[in-house]
Amino acid sequence: MPWQIAISQPSELGESPFWHPDEQRLYWVDIPARQVCRSTGSDGSVERWSLPSEPGCIAPARSNAQGTGLVIALRDGIYRARHWGGELALLSPALHDPATTRFNDGKADPLGRFWAGTIYEPRDAARAQLFCLDARGGRPPVLDVKAADATTANGLAWSPDAATLYWADTPRHAVRAWDWHAASNTLSRERVFHSWPGKPEGWQPGRPGYGGRPDGAAVDTEGNYYVAMYEGGRLLKLSPAGELLAVFAVPAPCPTMPCFGGADLRTLYLTTARHGRPSDELKRWPDSGCIFSMPVEVPGLPVNFFTD
Repeated sequence: MPWQIAISQPSELGESPFWHPDEQRLYWVDIPARQVCRSTGSDGSVERWSLPSEPGCIAPARSNAQGTGLVIALRDGIYRARHWGGELALLSPALHDPATTRFNDGKADPLGRFWAGTIYEPRDAARAQLFCLDARGGRPPVLDVKAADATTANGLAWSPDAATLYWADTPRHAVRAWDWHAASNTLSRERVFHSWPGKPEGWQPGRPGYGGRPDGAAVDTEGNYYVAMYEGGRLLKLSPAGELLAVFAVPAPCPTMPCFGGADLRTLYLTTARHGRPSDELKRWPDSGCIFSMPVEVPGLPVNFFTD
């Protein structure tokens, strides 16, 4: 098995990992613990920053070409922190009802805007949306809806040429793709990039017969799309045409999101979850919630910075 444990301190639900090139650190969030976490990975130590509500996703931020903190999507809005542990300044309140909906998967695009999808927690209707926040050049932040018709937003990524945007709806077991015009920030030609069979009726964790559903994703320099399959214990590598290229078994049944890191971006990191999992599953997979890593030959795309 190619995976090694990169971070042994488990998160309840690790998500939104990215490698900060200036700091040579791995960042991620623990959603139910309401924490942003970071580590150099060299000694296994983890710094944790407690927040007032669940952080669905984060991205590194820059102002005037200088790295200055983070942008963070909390339950009720998108916030800016100028430094680690610093004051949270509201960029935009959420356009959803935080009683039933919170921000989930998201990241910055290649032009410096911040995107964040939502999860509709009752999960009985496709009310989740994908939002984009533009605050470039010091302009007043504007939050717009870019896509909808989802229940749990995940799998956000862009192709290396910034011409294609990917977005998954986890319960639908499908990743959609659009043509993306970066300058005008418009989406067109929606299609299904890849889909999987749904969860069999009566299926229980630990049983065979279910390959999981798409969670977070990352793209390498050749345009291959890596997607974590929650409850499937797998990370899949798909070609730019949506063809299955490789399957990597994961030593935890609930992988959540990959990212590329290390100085050469040839280390693939993968967050996982243990929150709400059955006790017998956790006994079988005691490293659930840890962050795993493995070397890859093709480097990943560097993280995009939110700019304001």
